[in-house]
Amino acid sequence: MLILAFDTSTPSVGVAVLRDGDVAAVRQQVDARRHGELLAPSIERALADAGVAIGDLDAIAVGNGPGPFTGLRVGLVTARSLAHALGIPAYGVCSLDAIAAAAGDGPLFVATDARRREVYWATYRDGVRSSGPDVSKPHDIVLRAGDRRAGHGVQLYAEVLGPVDSELPLFPPPEWIGRLVARALRAGQHPGDVSPLYLRRPDAQVPSPPKAVLPA
Repeated sequence: MLILAFDTSTPSVGVAVLRDGDVAAVRQQVDARRHGELLAPSIERALADAGVAIGDLDAIAVGNGPGPFTGLRVGLVTARSLAHALGIPAYGVCSLDAIAAAAGDGPLFVATDARRREVYWATYRDGVRSSGPDVSKPHDIVLRAGDRRAGHGVQLYAEVLGPVDSELPLFPPPEWIGRLVARALRAGQHPGDVSPLYLRRPDAQVPSPPKAVLPA
């Protein structure tokens, strides 16, 4: 099975191609303001690196957050559009789960930047989520003793959340989004829908129409 996996839920734009669960190519760039510009070229280059034509793909895997509205939307819309055009399924994976899967066994706290001086976070034990995902102020999070810490959100608020483990990912590894989908499919499970985990309303709001003023 050939899977194209990508994630735009954080400042990183990550793309991977997996063949039967093995990584054939990975591309990852960090630029919080250029998700829309970077994703399509990154997909093209990853496919070329893997020696794969887009028509050969069997499935799309995408990180569905949590993440800020604008960046996350780029990945989800691209996943749905590609799946529709190619006639193949698209699956969603919690982006924090991909970081946890890459971190391996043991207790783990994962946090990514939610802006507004908040983080998206979840806790794990041996790669299985035990709480979250949620969005909170760093000062409001009660950490478990013994947790390793991963994710860009931890790095940003290390004075509150403690030091990030330097061996663990700061951003969702796209290859692990693909691996989680592949694992679920092999187990006969549905990996997840391409539904966004925003956890809060988007920053940009459509203004309400002005109220009608009745004549006196």
